[in-house]
Amino acid sequence: MISALACGAVVFPGLFYSFRKILRHTSTKWSDADVVSVSERLVSAIHGSLATAAGVRVVTSCSDVMTDSHWLTNWFVVFGAPYMAYDIFAMYLSHFHTQRVRGHSSSNSGHSPRTVKAFLMKDWMLVVHHLVLLLVFLPITLFFRRGLGDFFIGCLFTTEFSTPFVSTGKILIQLGLDNGRLHRINGIIVLLTFFTCRILVFPFMYWMYGQQFGIPLHRVAFHLPLHCNVGNLAILAPQVYWLILLLKKARRLYLRQKRDGGKDRPKND
Repeated sequence: MISALACGAVVFPGLFYSFRKILRHTSTKWSDADVVSVSERLVSAIHGSLATAAGVRVVTSCSDVMTDSHWLTNWFVVFGAPYMAYDIFAMYLSHFHTQRVRGHSSSNSGHSPRTVKAFLMKDWMLVVHHLVLLLVFLPITLFFRRGLGDFFIGCLFTTEFSTPFVSTGKILIQLGLDNGRLHRINGIIVLLTFFTCRILVFPFMYWMYGQQFGIPLHRVAFHLPLHCNVGNLAILAPQVYWLILLLKKARRLYLRQKRDGGKDRPKND
């Protein structure tokens, strides 16, 4: 486990540092905000891809959803822990440089408690999400499961499947390609993968548990301990909120493109 922790502590900050160096030399017209934002998104996409691959491996290896185990479950939880800590710092850097480019006085004077407070007020939900994974999900997975439920931990890993597409969308916007077909296609993929892997995965886990023990889906929740249902609800709630935000953003983009398309259409004489 120490090797997994050390590996994660080197890989994710190392990738972020490397991407920043490369982008500074290859994209000389970009601001620090552009470089930091794209670097953060690239690392996020890599972490999401690794988490999904680990989740698929664990899920497909477990025939019994409760008792079967796979070494990758705990290993990846430990490996991914430094990513959560690093990503809070990377999100703060992205916020700081973006505010500086926009001319906000608090950022122009350098890092300070005011800039940290502004970041926490803006992205508090993501910060709480990361801290909960670090301070709650990690200890429960490593110390309180009694070796049970690797299948379900693997399912939770696969919720990251949408992350590379979300990151790709942000990068396309950064490149000024947000009005292109690629961005629209990626947006559709984001909605589909987010809904499938972050929303439908929960009824899927309940269904698989019911299949294992011969319980109808609508009765599974009543056969589980209260803390399991509360935990799942706590994880699901922010996913529903973020899905609603994605749908609202998709609607705004659709209406904007429809409006712009109407303006560009030539009038009939």
